[in-house]
Amino acid sequence: MQQTKRVKNPDKQRKRLFNAPAHIRHKHMAAPLSNELIASKGAKTLPVRRGDTVLIKRGDNKGFEGKVSRVDLKEYRIYLEGLTREKVDGTNIFLPIHPSKVQIRNLTLDDKWRKEILRKKKSIKKPAKQKKPTVKQTEKVEKALSKVEEVKEKKPVTDPIVEDKIVTEVTKEQAPAMVTAETPTPKKAIKKKFAAKKTAAKKVVLSKKRKASVAKKVVKPKAIAAKNSEAKETAPKSRVKPKTSEKTQGGQ
Repeated sequence: MQQTKRVKNPDKQRKRLFNAPAHIRHKHMAAPLSNELIASKGAKTLPVRRGDTVLIKRGDNKGFEGKVSRVDLKEYRIYLEGLTREKVDGTNIFLPIHPSKVQIRNLTLDDKWRKEILRKKKSIKKPAKQKKPTVKQTEKVEKALSKVEEVKEKKPVTDPIVEDKIVTEVTKEQAPAMVTAETPTPKKAIKKKFAAKKTAAKKVVLSKKRKASVAKKVVKPKAIAAKNSEAKETAPKSRVKPKTSEKTQGGQ
């Protein structure tokens, strides 16, 4: 059963990899093609098959080129002719290589199914992405076209070549390109704007505080004098007893 849902759990990913059916295992054996093959065949990757000539791009055996002698779908490995290692007992064994470390240099096209796959890949061409114009851009273009019409009404032109020149001049000056997106304002410019606003607000606050402090300084002495005069008037007059000396008290 083909599993299409994406899984983020690494345990489940490994389980799917090792328990995958043959048609999915075949897709996991894909390797990139060389630039010459991409230009001629129109495909960027293909699963490696027996008989393909392959160049190792990474690992200890980088730079080795040879034919694929065996493809192991169970272990996800390929074996090349001439790439062997001698064991301790003297026997030679082929070194296993993962297809992701390999670049296909020559394809075997004996199989009709493979030819059909390449034909389909070559016929499919992705269309170039076209950016939709924004509302502002459309408005600018409409304004420019309206100005062109006004120019035509004011100065009627009989020659079509001259008319085209007027249109191109106006569109170049005022109408932007429909595809090109508007250049966004950089972060530094936005930060400068915010900083300028903050400093202006601070200056306004400081000026208000200074005015208030000056007004207080002017008003304070007058208010204090008025309060002191009121307090003197309202306060009861205290009768002060005359001081008698000790000598006078003793003589009496």
